[in-house]
Amino acid sequence: QVQLVESGGGLVQTGGSLRLVCAASGSIFSINAMGWFRQAPGKQRELVAAITSGGTTNYADSVKGRFTISRDNAKNTVYLQMNSLKPEDTAVYYCYADVTGWRTNEYRYWGQGTQVTVSS
Repeated sequence: QVQLVESGGGLVQTGGSLRLVCAASGSIFSINAMGWFRQAPGKQRELVAAITSGGTTNYADSVKGRFTISRDNAKNTVYLQMNSLKPEDTAVYYCYADVTGWRTNEYRYWGQGTQVTVSS
C-alpha cells in the first residue's frame, strides 16, 4: 500500500558529499516521523537522523555537524544531505516513514536501501 523509494547513494572520496532522497507514495493520510537508519559491515543498525512532521530533528552524535535531514511534506519526501563524509559512514542507508493510512493505524515503512561507500 505504501512504497518508499530511495536514491542518491554512491561511491565518494573522504570529505565528499552525497544527498540521499526518499519518496513515499501510496495510501497515505499523514506521515509522522521520517528518517534514516544505516547498517555498516559488522555493525548493528543505527539511527542516523530523524525528523518530525513539524520539522524537529534528531541526529546521531557521529553525524552531527556533517549531516542535515530535511523533508518536503507536500511531496512526502525526506532528504539526507551528507557532507564531510568519512570511511566510517560507509553503510547501506535505509529510509523510513511512520505512515497513517486513510483507514489504517500508524505503521513504519522502509525503503529498499541505498549503498554509500566512502573511500579512504
